[in-house]
Amino acid sequence: MRDVALRHNIKNYKVLNEMIIYLLSNVSKEFTYNSLLKLFEVGSINTVISFISHFEDSYLLFTVPRFDHSLKKMIRAPKKVYSIDTGLCKNISLSSSEDVGRLFENSIFLYLRRRYKEIYYHKKEKECDFIIREKNKITKAIQVCYNLNSENKDREFNGLLEAMDEYNLKEGYLVTNESEDKIKIEDKLIHILPAWKVCSNENI
Repeated sequence: MRDVALRHNIKNYKVLNEMIIYLLSNVSKEFTYNSLLKLFEVGSINTVISFISHFEDSYLLFTVPRFDHSLKKMIRAPKKVYSIDTGLCKNISLSSSEDVGRLFENSIFLYLRRRYKEIYYHKKEKECDFIIREKNKITKAIQVCYNLNSENKDREFNGLLEAMDEYNLKEGYLVTNESEDKIKIEDKLIHILPAWKVCSNENI
């Protein structure tokens, strides 16, 4: 109420509240301004954009854009949302089941945000959770998977490899809860690292 509604003189507190609960219930998922406009039936898309901006200014959440070399396409593409705090996210969420994987991805995002200024996600045929840009160049591709197993291994690897091909990277990273390994695929090296080692030793 103080940081958003009162500060920006927002009268429609009900919609404001519903929107933040919805977004924090859907961390690591894509959204568009138009989808929020249709869902909450607010006056205009400018209202939605303002609400999201206020949430970000108050450090309630962060949005991550899909990377594209065209700024126009990047602005129009869906964004992914992450919470400032996974505890807050779990407490406020209306989800009936705890999605450990999405909260795990959110935690890795918060770690990356402390280290890097420009964080995006990649999505074409496949998806890679995070790519890092430094000095106008993509330098890292990072996939996040809480529990890497035979059922999801191909999907996670393929998304990471597509991003590595797209941005001409020889090494990529797959962050898990416990697994650790190095896998060579043709001329590319994938580092599989447990989250505790990533966050404590800054291996990425």
